[in-house]
Amino acid sequence: MEDKQRELEGEEKEEEHAKLEIWKYVFGFVEIAVVKCAIELGIADAIESHGSPMTLLELSSALRCDPSPLYRILRVLVHLKIFKEKPATQLGPKVYAQTPLSKRLLKSGENSMAAFILLESSPVMLAPWHGLSARIQGVSNPAFEAVHGEDVWSYAAANPNHSKLINEAMACDARVAVPAVLESCLEVFKGLETIVDVGGGDGTTLRLLVEACPWIRGVNFDLPHVVSVAQECDRIENVGGDMFDCVPKADAAIIMNCSGFFMTGETMSASVSLRSAGKLFRRTKGR
Repeated sequence: MEDKQRELEGEEKEEEHAKLEIWKYVFGFVEIAVVKCAIELGIADAIESHGSPMTLLELSSALRCDPSPLYRILRVLVHLKIFKEKPATQLGPKVYAQTPLSKRLLKSGENSMAAFILLESSPVMLAPWHGLSARIQGVSNPAFEAVHGEDVWSYAAANPNHSKLINEAMACDARVAVPAVLESCLEVFKGLETIVDVGGGDGTTLRLLVEACPWIRGVNFDLPHVVSVAQECDRIENVGGDMFDCVPKADAAIIMNCSGFFMTGETMSASVSLRSAGKLFRRTKGR
């Protein structure tokens, strides 16, 4: 009897929990929408430029927006522990301060992830997720193609603003990932004279590598429309091409964050090209 009672009590608790938990999914989009809003408004940048915590009125003036809706946005950001709210005292009114997390929303800087967030929360990148069930059921083309009529790289080639956002997002990731790799695995690069970065974007990864490893010469390899706007840098050559055709020869090839965009057969074809180019170092994120 006691076991039955405990079971019923457990079910009641689960039911009560479910009544609350479901609202996370009803309004699950709110958090990313608010974070995107904070980046676009430049809240973190304003506080950083000010050099100290700011009041609501100071922020609304700096951002040139109405304090009332801004206050609502700040309430959510404080709840998410992205910004810190310091209560009013006898010395002054309530102010909003940076946190380590809010500094990731700065539009520039070594730890900025703003461009990556803006990319993944853009209508272009969010739209394919609405076709996820059709993709799982196998009744549609790859999700991005089903929505936009072409793969992500063809779309980027035809839409320079989106291509720029992709490059900026990949640069964000490189500024975080490469120093960590160099700190823990520097010996991997000893003895290498040349490295080709496949899908190297604007060349940020290689710039960080050759700066830390001055004995290395880099080849930044990406689609022609990408390398056409890549920065020029000593000891780095920007080369346009297609990884499915061939990859420039080097002692080693590295690839970050792009093989997840391709189907299995394409990835296998690319791996053959990469291995023919040199040793393969891979760091990918599925998509």
